[in-house]
Amino acid sequence: MSSPASRPASGAEPTRRERQREATYAEIVESALGLLREGEDLSLRAVAQRMGMTAPALYRYVASYSELVDLVALRIDQDATRRFAAAAETVPASDPAARLVLAITEFRTWAMTSPREFSLVFAHPVAEPGCRPGEPLTAAASAELFTTMLHDVWRANRFPVPAVEDLPEVVRQAVLDPAIPGPQHHLPVEERGFGWVAMQGWAQLYGVVALEVFGHVDVRLLASGELFLSTLGRFAPQLGLGADVERLVGLARARIAAA
Repeated sequence: MSSPASRPASGAEPTRRERQREATYAEIVESALGLLREGEDLSLRAVAQRMGMTAPALYRYVASYSELVDLVALRIDQDATRRFAAAAETVPASDPAARLVLAITEFRTWAMTSPREFSLVFAHPVAEPGCRPGEPLTAAASAELFTTMLHDVWRANRFPVPAVEDLPEVVRQAVLDPAIPGPQHHLPVEERGFGWVAMQGWAQLYGVVALEVFGHVDVRLLASGELFLSTLGRFAPQLGLGADVERLVGLARARIAAA
C-alpha cells in the first residue's frame, strides 16, 4: 500500500524529500476528512481538487480509492481510540471493568455522532494482497485497546475461558494465530481461549452499535441507549461481573445521558 511507509531507518533523520512526502500524506488525510465531515463524496478526484492537485499527481501518493480509504480510516481510528482511552481514564486503573464499560460506551457515542467515520472504519474493511483473507488493515488501534481492557478484566477476576482443544478447528486456528495485535499474542497456549471470548464480545458490541448507527432500531430506543445497555448487561456475567451489572450499566447509562 502506498502510505507513509517510506520512513527513514530507525534513528536516522528524515530527509527533506521524506518530510515533504509525509506532509503531503497528512494533507491528503486532512482533505479527505474535510470532505467526510462536510457530507461530500469521498473520491480521489475530490481530494485532488481540494488540494489543488491533478488526479494523476495524487496517484503518485495514493494509487487507488481502496488505499485512500485505508489511509483515512487508519487516522480516524487512531483519533477515536484516543477518545475511548480518555473516557476510561476517568476511573482508576484498579477498576478495569468500569474502564472497559466507559470506553465501549464512548465508542457508541462516537459512532452515533460520527456515522460516516464509523462506516468508513468499521463497515468497509480493506485488505491488500498478502494479508490473510478478510484481515482488516484498519481499526487495529481500537481493537487492540478493547482487547487489552478486556484482558485487564480477565486478569482481575479470571472469568472462565474455553479450553483451546474444545474449540472448533477454525476458531482454534484464529485464537492461536490472532489477526489483530493484542495481549492474546502473549498468552500461554492453554489460555488462548480468552481470544474467543474477546471475539464474541466484540461481535455483540459492534452488532448493536451498527444497528443503531444505520437506523435499524426503533428510533425511540436511541437516545436512551436501552438496546446497547441491555446487551452490555447480558454479556457482563460472561466476564465474571454478574454481581456488578447494576453498577456498570449505571455508569454506561450516565455517560449516555451526559452525551
